[in-house]
Amino acid sequence: MSTSIPRVVELSGPFARFAGRLLVGLGHEVVLVEPPEGDETRRELGGDAFVHWHAGKRSVTLDRSTAEGAAGLRRLLAGADVLLDGAPDGAGPAAEGLGHLVHVRVTPFGLVGPRSGWQGTDLVVAALGGMLAQVGDPGGPPLRPAENQAEQLAGVNAAIAVLLGLRARRRGAGQLVDVSAQACVAAALEAGALAYLHEDRVPPRPGRVHPLVPHGLFRAADGHLGGGLGGSPRMWDALLAWLREEGADADLAEPRWQDPVERKKHQEYVFEVVQDFVGTWPKAEFAERAQARKLPWAAVDLPHELPDNPQLSARNFFTRVEGRTDVGFPFAFPEGRRITRLGVPGPGDDQALLDERRTVRRAEGAFSGRPALDGVRVLDLTWVLAGPYCTKVLADHGADVIKVESVSRPDPTRFAPFMHLSRGDHTDPNTNGYFNEVNRNKRGIALDTRTEEGVAVLRDLIASCDVLVENFSATVMTRLGLGYDALREINPGIVYVSMSGMGHTGPRAGWVSYADTVSAGSGLTGLTGWGPDDVVGVIYGHGDIVAGLQAALATVAALEHRAETGRGQHIDLSQLEAIAAHMGTSLLTSSRAPIGNAHPVWSPQGVYRCLGADRWLAVSVRSDEEWAALCDVLGRPELSADARLSTAERRRRASALVDGVLGEWARGLSADLAAELLQERGVPAGAVQDGRELVEHDPQLRARGFYVRAEHPVAGAFLHEGVPIHLTRTPGGVRRAAPVLGADTDEVLRDVAGISPERLRRLHEEGVLR
Repeated sequence: MSTSIPRVVELSGPFARFAGRLLVGLGHEVVLVEPPEGDETRRELGGDAFVHWHAGKRSVTLDRSTAEGAAGLRRLLAGADVLLDGAPDGAGPAAEGLGHLVHVRVTPFGLVGPRSGWQGTDLVVAALGGMLAQVGDPGGPPLRPAENQAEQLAGVNAAIAVLLGLRARRRGAGQLVDVSAQACVAAALEAGALAYLHEDRVPPRPGRVHPLVPHGLFRAADGHLGGGLGGSPRMWDALLAWLREEGADADLAEPRWQDPVERKKHQEYVFEVVQDFVGTWPKAEFAERAQARKLPWAAVDLPHELPDNPQLSARNFFTRVEGRTDVGFPFAFPEGRRITRLGVPGPGDDQALLDERRTVRRAEGAFSGRPALDGVRVLDLTWVLAGPYCTKVLADHGADVIKVESVSRPDPTRFAPFMHLSRGDHTDPNTNGYFNEVNRNKRGIALDTRTEEGVAVLRDLIASCDVLVENFSATVMTRLGLGYDALREINPGIVYVSMSGMGHTGPRAGWVSYADTVSAGSGLTGLTGWGPDDVVGVIYGHGDIVAGLQAALATVAALEHRAETGRGQHIDLSQLEAIAAHMGTSLLTSSRAPIGNAHPVWSPQGVYRCLGADRWLAVSVRSDEEWAALCDVLGRPELSADARLSTAERRRRASALVDGVLGEWARGLSADLAAELLQERGVPAGAVQDGRELVEHDPQLRARGFYVRAEHPVAGAFLHEGVPIHLTRTPGGVRRAAPVLGADTDEVLRDVAGISPERLRRLHEEGVLR
C-alpha cells in the first residue's frame, strides 16, 4: 500500500507525547507502540492521561526487550515515514540503517553533552531551562507553570521537527533530529536571558506584574483578571476616561501621568489605583466592558469554565472523546477542518499493522546541506513577539523571511522604552536586543502601507512569496483589501497564516489581547499558583511564544499540504486556542485550583532553597526506587523503610516531614552540587537557573553550542539564543543578525517584486519607502 499520509511510529514519553497528539491533529497516522501491559498513561490519572495524549492514535503492543518484539518494531519502522522517539532508552538497533526514516529523538537534555544522561521531568527541565526563574514572587520560591509547559514546549518543537524532516526528505533521505527539551525551554523565555545578554541584568521574579509591559494580575470581586495599562497612548487615555467616569481616577488625570516613563517609574502606585477600581467588578463583566472600550483585559478562567467561553465554543475548539469534552487542537487543519471527535484505542487494537507491507517515499537525491526550508519565501507582516517568533523559527531553518515594517510605525519593540534592552542609546531603533533576537536571519524593508502605492508594493511582494504571516487584529488585512480571497487572486498557492488573539471569526474576534490576557483566558494563569486564594499566573510572554511555535508548525504543515495537493490555505490561528491546546489533561480532570510545584501523583516534588542568594533546587521523585535513592543521598536511609513514607500517597500526607528533611539537606549545599549528587543516583534534580546562569554556567547548553555569536551592523556583536531542533543533515542556525530598519528595501523590491529603478526612486521621493 502506498499513501501520501505520513505514518508516524511513536515510542512515547512525557516530552514526545504532545508531538504525537499534534500530528494526529494534522491528519497524520500515528501508531503508538505500547508494552504488553499498555502505556503507563493508561494507569495515570485514572486513565485520563491516556485519553488526552493518545486519543486518535492507533495501537500496537510489543515487548521490545525480546527478539520477537524488536523484529516487530523493525518491520513497523520499515514501512513508516517517521519515528517519534521519546522512549528513555530510545529505539536502539531497530531504527538503524533505515535511510528513509525521519527519526526525531526527544530527550530532556539532548543526545550530546555532559548532561545528556541526566534524568529530567517537567519540573527539572523547567528549572534548568530557565522557566522557573521567571514565575513566582520576588524573594519567594520559583513556581512551575501549570500543566507541564516544559514538556509541551518540547512536544510542539518535536512536531515541527517531524515536518521539517519530512520536507527535507523531499530532496534527500531521512535523518536523525535531536530535540533537547531544555533547549526548547531556554529558547522560549521572552526576555529571560535577553536582559542579561543586552543589559547585564537579571530581573527578579515578577510576581503578578509583567517584567516589561505595564500589565499584571488583578483581583476581581469573584476571582482574577489579567490586564493593565495597555501598550499605546490610546489605551491609557481610554482607561483613564473610564476611571474618571466612575470617579475612581484618584490623581491619575494630572498631566504628569501622560508620560509613559513616569507611569512605569511609579507603576506600583498606578496599579493600586486601578486595583481599587477593578476589585469592585465581577471578572467577566469587567472584561466585557473593558473590551468594549478596546482595552486588553480578560477574565482569569479555570479549565472547567472553558467550555462556557463563547469564542471557543463558536469556533468548535473542543474535541469530544468517548462522550467527554477535551481541549482541542491549536488550529484548524487542513483548509479549515476541525477534528471534533476522537476515539481511544485499546492496547494492540492495530496489531495487524506489524505485518502490513507499506511502500514509503524514498530519497530522490543527495542532500545539499541546505536547511529544510531553503527556497521558501515568507512575507512577514508581524510585530512584537508572537508573530516574529513564528517567522524566526521559519528563518532559522532556511526560509527567506522578508520583514515588512511601516515607515511611520516600525515594530514597537524597536522603540518602546519599556521593551528596549540595550547597553546603548534606548532611542535607537536598531539596537534593541528584544527586536534583534526574534528577527535574526530576516531581511527587512520599510514601507508605508497607509498609501495606495504602499499597498500596491505589498501586492507585488505577495505575488512572489509562498507564505504570508501576520498577527494584526482580525479586520486589518480586510481593510487593506488583502483578505484571503484577495490574496488568492494575487497568488493562488499562497499559505496565509493569521495570528490574531481570538481568531478571525466568533463573537470575540474583535477583542484586544496580549500574551497575559490570552493566558488568563486559557486556564493557564488560574492554575499557576500556590492555592485557590494564591494565584500567581504566568506573566511573561509564554502565550506569545506558544502561539508563535504553533503558527510555525501550521506553516510547515500547510507547505507540506501544498506540496501534495497544489493548494494553499488560510490558517486562522487564534492565540487563545493555541495556548488552550497546551492545557493538557486539565479539562478532563476538571482541575479547579493550583497545586504549586507539587505533582498529582509523584512525591516528593518541589523546589528547595540552597546556599546563596535566590538559589534553589528542583527535585522530582517518580517511584519508590527513586525515593530510596534520595534517602541514601540525604544520609537518611532509614526513611525509605519507614511505613509512614512507603508510598507516594503516604509521603504526600507526610509532606511536612519529607519536605523538612529534604529542605534541611539542600540548604547546606550549592544547588549545582545537590543536583549532581542526586543525578548520580538517578534522581531527577536540577538547579533553578536564571538568564545569567544559562548563558555563563550551564555546561549542557555550552556543549551544544546553544548561544551563538553574530555581528549586528549597529548593535555590534552579541550572543543569540540558538535553535533547539538539530537536524543532523539539514541543520538550521543563526546565519545573520536582524535587519537595520529598511536596510534591504531596495534589494528586496528589485529582486523579489521586480520593481524598476525608476519606480523605486519615485517611491522614495514620495515617502512610500525608506
